[in-house]
Amino acid sequence: MNLHIEKWPRYKIGYRTLKTALGAGLSIGIASLLGLDFYSSAAIITILCISVTRKHSLAVSWARILACVIALLLSAAIFELLGYNPFSLSVLLLLYIPLVVMLRIQEGLITSCVILLHLYVLEAFSWAIFFNELLLILIGVGVALLMNLYMPSEEKQLRRYRREIEEQFSTILNELATFLKQGDNHWDGKEINETDQLLKEGKQLARRSMNNHILKYDDHYYQYFNMREKQFEVIERLMPFVSSLHSETKQSKMIAKYIEKLSKAVSPNNYVAYFLEQLEMMRAEFKEMELPQTRNEFETRSTLLYIVYELEQYLRIKDKLWNEVDKSDRSRSK
Repeated sequence: MNLHIEKWPRYKIGYRTLKTALGAGLSIGIASLLGLDFYSSAAIITILCISVTRKHSLAVSWARILACVIALLLSAAIFELLGYNPFSLSVLLLLYIPLVVMLRIQEGLITSCVILLHLYVLEAFSWAIFFNELLLILIGVGVALLMNLYMPSEEKQLRRYRREIEEQFSTILNELATFLKQGDNHWDGKEINETDQLLKEGKQLARRSMNNHILKYDDHYYQYFNMREKQFEVIERLMPFVSSLHSETKQSKMIAKYIEKLSKAVSPNNYVAYFLEQLEMMRAEFKEMELPQTRNEFETRSTLLYIVYELEQYLRIKDKLWNEVDKSDRSRSK
């Protein structure tokens, strides 16, 4: 009898967990030292404000401060007018929730609910209470912002994604070249799905890395993954045309040799000019060759020319990226 034993997830303390724990302890300590009422709420606010990126943390923090101030003022007005009872709380939320959504500060809804419930429990409002709650907000949000100043560098992971994507591109191109030379080579094509997943993950990580730079704007990796994503679309368009070829010709051998060389040159470096020149030379050589004599030869030649066209698009995509990078470098140097 085979027993399936599930493995427990590995116990792990991530940097975000560490920041949350330290931030909660620090904020509750500060609020307690200042003798604030409901000082434990400062830790709750800090926990809610710990974010994945610096930019998101900054934007959400301002939203939470504004939402809490509005909640304090509105709850004071509603409670003093209708009394401190469940009915007035329902009326308050009925008015408050659409207001924060309209102002696009709904990220502060949960935090502000913690604050307005303090007033409900106290059944009173005064400026002393207002400043107590305001200090809780500022301590909770301030400590969270302090914790979010540290974000681990993703450079190593980004480089790993880039390397793995380039290896996959190299394999796929080499397989296409092999098919053009030998016909069916029993390739299972697993690299296609793997590359698609790597591109999505790499692009997502690059976007997160960009959002961790508040003053410094560096989107090199994001542009790179975006470029590879577009090139991958070209490869996917190429594959049905390559697989439709069943007869070996001089032109197909030339294209196969060209793709094979291209597969060995997949890297962050710019070899586009060289390969574009080689492509034009191959096109010129094709024009000097004898015209197709049969319908089958004509269709084969047409398919091969389309493959050459797509290979040019593949190279132009990278050439465009390098031109944009050069322009950006020149503008920064001025």
